[in-house]
Amino acid sequence: MQFEFPWALGPADGRYLVRDAAGVPPSHVLVLATLGAPERRRLRGRRARPVAPEPPPAPVTTGRATVIDATPVTPAEAERWLAASGQPDAERALAQVARAVAAHRIASADPHVREPALGQELVVRAGYGAGEQVAEGRWSAARELPRDPVGRRRHVAALRPQERLAALLGGHADALACEELTLRARADLEHGRVRAACLQLRAALDAALAELPREAARSDDMAGRIAELGERRPAVERLVHAALDGALPADAGETLDGTLGRLESALRARIAATSRG
Repeated sequence: MQFEFPWALGPADGRYLVRDAAGVPPSHVLVLATLGAPERRRLRGRRARPVAPEPPPAPVTTGRATVIDATPVTPAEAERWLAASGQPDAERALAQVARAVAAHRIASADPHVREPALGQELVVRAGYGAGEQVAEGRWSAARELPRDPVGRRRHVAALRPQERLAALLGGHADALACEELTLRARADLEHGRVRAACLQLRAALDAALAELPREAARSDDMAGRIAELGERRPAVERLVHAALDGALPADAGETLDGTLGRLESALRARIAATSRG
């Protein structure tokens, strides 16, 4: 699988072996390349230059990531896979790219590294070929997958996003701390970072249980939603302790997803009540 994004992904261009654990054979080969990067010039000591009233857009850097399965297959198997490939294959492959970007963020101690997600790419391709072919962006056979502009999952707010944006920017609405924490928990969970999702969700729940009671008067069912979140918190707390001990149960992701879904539902109800009020 190959992805192109309209930004540099972060890690240095090159080939990376991806393993599930030390001492086991690699599961994938990840090839990263930066395409169409604008020329980098030294700006120190240069004076500001005048620009046209309508300056042309700046050149866009494109980051390309190619995810190669390390397990060899026969030509017939490759052809069958290509014919049936789709969004689930893209999701699994992108998880390897996201893993590399997350590792780069930690290794570089840069919190501003952008994490890729489906729906943000310029193009996603499925294909097969010899190792060197694929690593250089060439294929024996390939096809471009349909692009989903909204990605795999979209948690739609009760109030249309553009209206909420206008309300937030215009000072007519307030963003809660738990909203941002909830988004971070969802991103961690969707990228398979279950331990991090445990910690983020606990923080989101604590913030929600402090912030949402102020909104209870605007919604008939908000009190019940808050009570349910409070009842779910001990289970999340147990998962946090298990995560810190390195012994998460197999169903941790399912438990987190259920509680996170209820928190997202409560936030949507809060937005709907605020818009009516």
